[in-house]
Amino acid sequence: MAKPVSIEVWNPNGKYRVVSTKPMPGTRWINLLIEQDCRVEICTQKKTILSVEDIIALIGDKCDGVIGQLTEDWGEALFSALRRAGGTAFSNMAVGYNNVDVKAANKYGVAVGNTPGVLTETTAELAASLSVAAARRIVEADEFMRAGLYDGWLPHLFVGNLLKGQTVGVIGAGRIGSAYARMMVEGFKMNLIYYDLYQSTRLEKFVTAYAEFLKSTGEKPVTWKRAASMDEVLQEADVISLHPVLDKTTFHLINKETLSRMKKEAILVNCSRGPVIDEVALVEHLKENPMFRVGLDVFEDEPYMKPGLADMKNAIVVPHIASASKWTREGMATLAALNVLGKIKGYPVWSDPNRVEPFLNENVRPPAASPSIVNAKVLGLPVSKL
Repeated sequence: MAKPVSIEVWNPNGKYRVVSTKPMPGTRWINLLIEQDCRVEICTQKKTILSVEDIIALIGDKCDGVIGQLTEDWGEALFSALRRAGGTAFSNMAVGYNNVDVKAANKYGVAVGNTPGVLTETTAELAASLSVAAARRIVEADEFMRAGLYDGWLPHLFVGNLLKGQTVGVIGAGRIGSAYARMMVEGFKMNLIYYDLYQSTRLEKFVTAYAEFLKSTGEKPVTWKRAASMDEVLQEADVISLHPVLDKTTFHLINKETLSRMKKEAILVNCSRGPVIDEVALVEHLKENPMFRVGLDVFEDEPYMKPGLADMKNAIVVPHIASASKWTREGMATLAALNVLGKIKGYPVWSDPNRVEPFLNENVRPPAASPSIVNAKVLGLPVSKL
């Protein structure tokens, strides 16, 4: 059995044992656990992704709760081990939980937490950053300069796309998709076309109000349209950002066929889930269409990329950093810790997991509740009336 080589322990005499499989940003999450009589053990093993065996060794014979990461395989083996150790609480330090077998957690009576409500703006900002970087070929130009190849200004050197007046397409206009759309519309005066199963009335009102403002200043107003189908977005948009959930209907949503419907010089951005894109088909499309550009924060077989993707000059690839702002990552750590603490202490579940500001205010004690438990209903956990 694999054993982690290094453990950092806080409050060794604490009544409740909480394990974190990784060091997490900030110290507030640690202090909140210690204040409630928790012994906090943090795995500091120099290994990016812990194996199931590593985590079982971490759980040991007595463990009340675990804070884990989306790179870990939380299924039957881990939930049964946690339950044997007396544990009833687990939380991902992530909004997604595709790495978690929730049915297995239900079987063993383990609450599964996640951390929504704190990633919206920071994820949208990265999607906007990738859009601009791809449009203006910033990464290519940076590499060119660092290689010492620049010997003077040229009319055709790294000519990219102007965003102003073009159309931004959003597939999935939830919180993150809408925040991204607002940034692109107001920041670059882009027109909007979006596709979602549900009408985004607030987004439409925002664009309409901004169009009225532009009109009042003598500028050309922006426009918006809710597409009847995803294909409509693919065919009309100059920049397309993906923000769907990942399920059977969105797996390989972007594939050889859908890529062929996009404009030859379109920009595709994905900060949602890697398997939404058929990466093999994307590589072929990038090879055949050198003016087509892509910005990716997530990958189909993360942490790996499909062969050829890293060689494509018209692809910008970053290592899953959409939530990597200091405020957001510290907030995620806090929410994950409070999910575990809430279950241990018998607190109810917060009524709206997307409204988590009361948990993030460092000047006051957080509410006595678990911020977000995805299987609360199945486990019959009470809902907070706060």
